[in-house]
Amino acid sequence: MSRLLTGGGGGVLIPSRELTAVSADGSRLHVEVHGPDGAPAIVLAHGWTCSTLFWDAQIRALASEYRVIAYDQRGHGRTPAVARGGYTTEALADDLEAVLASALAPGEKALLAGHSMGGMTMMAAAGRPEFEEHAAAVLLCSTGSSRLVAESLILPMRAGGVRTRITRAILGARAPLGPVTPLSRKILKYGTMGPGTASDRVSRCARIVHACPRAARVAWSHVLGELDLEAGVRELRVPTAIVAGAADRLTPLLHARAIAAALPHSLGVTELTGVGHMTPVEAPEVVTAKLRELVTAYVDVSGADRVCSEKEDVV
Repeated sequence: MSRLLTGGGGGVLIPSRELTAVSADGSRLHVEVHGPDGAPAIVLAHGWTCSTLFWDAQIRALASEYRVIAYDQRGHGRTPAVARGGYTTEALADDLEAVLASALAPGEKALLAGHSMGGMTMMAAAGRPEFEEHAAAVLLCSTGSSRLVAESLILPMRAGGVRTRITRAILGARAPLGPVTPLSRKILKYGTMGPGTASDRVSRCARIVHACPRAARVAWSHVLGELDLEAGVRELRVPTAIVAGAADRLTPLLHARAIAAALPHSLGVTELTGVGHMTPVEAPEVVTAKLRELVTAYVDVSGADRVCSEKEDVV
C-alpha cells in the first residue's frame, strides 16, 4: 500500500514499489506502483512536460482499492534524458511496452490511461504485441492524433500558415522556463487551463511543468509538431473512452471528436465545460470517476488475482 508523508500540498505519496523498466533502446524508465498486489491494474501515462506527480489526485483516490502504475516518460521526472534521435513516437510505444512487461504479469489485463502525449503513447503502441496482451480498455484525456500545431488555439489569430509558424516557435522555444512566478502561472493558465481553474491547481501544474528539463521539452515539442498517429487510432480496438475540456487551447475539442469517430470501439467523449487541457488536475473527480468506471467494467478482478498468483509461483 502506498504511504503518505505529511507536509505542504497534502503530503507526498510514497509508492508501494518502484521499478525500472528497460526500453528497446536500453533507456531506463522510472515506474511507480501504488496500491495492493493482486488488485485490478490501472496504468497511467502523463503528457508533455509533466511527470508521475501529474496523476497525484487519481493515485490518492484509487490506490486503496486498485494497483495504480504510473511512469515517467523519457526525459521527464525521474526518467533520464536520451541522446538526440531518441525522442520519437516509436520510442513512446517502446517505453509503454517495457512498462507493461515489467509491471504486469504475462497475460494480465489492465486499464491504460494517457493524458495528452500519454494518450498519443496509447495510439503509437496500439496493435503492438505487449499492448494487445495487456490492454483491457483505454482512457484518452485531452489528446490528439495529428495537426496539433495547426489546430492549436493558443494564439487568438485566424487559422493559417502564419498562426501555425508562430505557434510552432512558441511551443518549441528553447528559452528556460525559470522559476515559477505570478506571471508564469498566468501564462500557463491561459495556455493550458480553463479560465475558472482554482489557483492552487494552477500552481501545482506550474511546479510540474517548470521542473521538466529544457532539452526534453524542446525535443518532444518537435515530435508533437510533426505528429501523425491517425493510423494508430484505428488500431485501438479495445473499448476506448475520451475526456476533453471544452476550453482546451492546445488540443481543442475537434481532436477528441475526430478520434471518437475513427475508433473501432468508441465509448464516446465526455466534454467538460470550462475545463482546459490539464483535465486530470482541473477536473480530478471526473477523471477519477471515469477511471473507476472503466476498470470496474473491463478489468476482471479474478483474472488480476490469478495472474498475480501465477507470477508469485514463478518467483
